[in-house]
Amino acid sequence: MKCIKNEVFRSAEIRLERFAMGTSQTSLLLLDRGGDVLNLANAQVFNRWLKTYATPYREMMSFYTCALMEVETKFRVLSEDLSFAFERNPIETIQTRLKTPESIMNKLIRRGIPLSIEDIETNIHDIAGVRVVCTFQSDIYMLAESFLSQDDVTLIQRKDYFQNPKPNGYRSLHLIVSVPIFLHNEKKSMKVEVQLRTLAMDLWASTEHKIRYKKDNHISPEDNQALLECAHSCSEIDRKLEEIYSHVKKSKQEQENMKL
Repeated sequence: MKCIKNEVFRSAEIRLERFAMGTSQTSLLLLDRGGDVLNLANAQVFNRWLKTYATPYREMMSFYTCALMEVETKFRVLSEDLSFAFERNPIETIQTRLKTPESIMNKLIRRGIPLSIEDIETNIHDIAGVRVVCTFQSDIYMLAESFLSQDDVTLIQRKDYFQNPKPNGYRSLHLIVSVPIFLHNEKKSMKVEVQLRTLAMDLWASTEHKIRYKKDNHISPEDNQALLECAHSCSEIDRKLEEIYSHVKKSKQEQENMKL
């Protein structure tokens, strides 16, 4: 079962080459996305690492891609079902992503985790990610319950940032789950991170990330406070819109009851 295209393999190898240059230059090479020059003095280090990990790494990432396909399909099935079961579909969009090799290696370095396939699979839980954007906050809890009730979905970790927002104002529901993938000769359990957000919070989070992490951007305390206030405003918009929807729905039901 082949789940990653060759061009993705080549991209991964380039990033891995930049990583396998030696401890003293690791951070610089990982953070310098535009650098194409390899340190030939460390070619032996690179060759040893490549022989040990390049093929297992590509295989591991293909497994994560298959896990993404499994989880994405589950949400698309739920989307199709909910569109018939209710007068509206609570799912707005479904997006997937795989962490880049650069991002994985930076995370290992920050945490002081050894570079090996086993340590990556054990310690990094968000290599594969699915983001589901819903209309209202109540939709998120209903959808999470439906998803987690499936027999082959195992919940590993749950973080409710609606109940406990992050310091920057971010609100969402994050689930780390394990799902089985069925290969030609075996079944494997793989971890996937699922993020469930509202439309308003998705707008804020996507824009905040572009502002905060764009190269050379300086975020002043005043800008930080403004971003936090925007997050609070988005949360208030979510609350008001759901309140309006509930009122309209209740009024419609009352009118229908009067006709009976």
